[in-house]
Amino acid sequence: QRRKHYDYEAGEPAAVPPSGYLWTNAAAAGVSLRNYGYFVANRPLDKVTDGVHVEVVRDPVLNRVTNRRYRGFDLDYPDVERAKVFLEDLAEFEKSGQMPSLLIIRLGNDHTSGTAAGKIAPLSAFADNDAALGQIVEGISKSRFWPDTAIFVLQDDAQNGPDHVDSHRSPAFVVSPYSRRRAVDSTMYNTTSMLRSMELILGLRPMTTFDAGARPMSNALQSTPDTRPYTAEKPRISLNERNPARSTTAARSARLDFSEADRIDDDELNDILWRAIRGENDVPPPPVRSLFAR
Repeated sequence: QRRKHYDYEAGEPAAVPPSGYLWTNAAAAGVSLRNYGYFVANRPLDKVTDGVHVEVVRDPVLNRVTNRRYRGFDLDYPDVERAKVFLEDLAEFEKSGQMPSLLIIRLGNDHTSGTAAGKIAPLSAFADNDAALGQIVEGISKSRFWPDTAIFVLQDDAQNGPDHVDSHRSPAFVVSPYSRRRAVDSTMYNTTSMLRSMELILGLRPMTTFDAGARPMSNALQSTPDTRPYTAEKPRISLNERNPARSTTAARSARLDFSEADRIDDDELNDILWRAIRGENDVPPPPVRSLFAR
């Protein structure tokens, strides 16, 4: 059984890396940055009357650079509304001609609320998350900053979900004029590969031996830029569909804690989501483990 105490985002001092985070490294090197949604505690929605959603920022570096109108993790709040707040900031960056070198943006609704009664249905939550990301990418790609920008997108984590190669895999995206268009890069990367790639672009030194020795994501890039802008695809399904009051997995979802990311039991939510999308009698496959060598 999981503790009630939340271990992540500065909730547990023992979980804070001694060398800090990417933004700690950036701030120490004089790199400008802006935070959207990380390490924050939200105001209750009914207390938000002035557009300010963030009550507390739990990191001293991020406290100075956080957009407090950008709501943190809250599965009852649409990601597309978060995208609007970011795009308002982007419009101001356009006016001034300056944008921070490192932007950290959190879009969390792909976690879903399972099949909890009355909550946004899983497919609508996924679509909301995808739509928000697309809107942000479109906005940046149509800005003056696009020729010198790289956007790295990574899921929270693999959550031990079904995968035909290995359950540790997560999808990752590199979006830039220097990205290989319409390409799939099957190079064996780790999360630290993405971290190392950002460090190299920003001119930051590694924080640990893990990112120092990580393979940069160079195979996903090309030397000749293609600055054509991106146009976000319109959602194909409703972003507002709600779970029914009664379903075979509603009671199971009601027992899970969705107040913060990763407070739920991974295997339990995976099973709920699989059955909600594939059919209640469809049994999810067991996790796959692979051996990789290079």
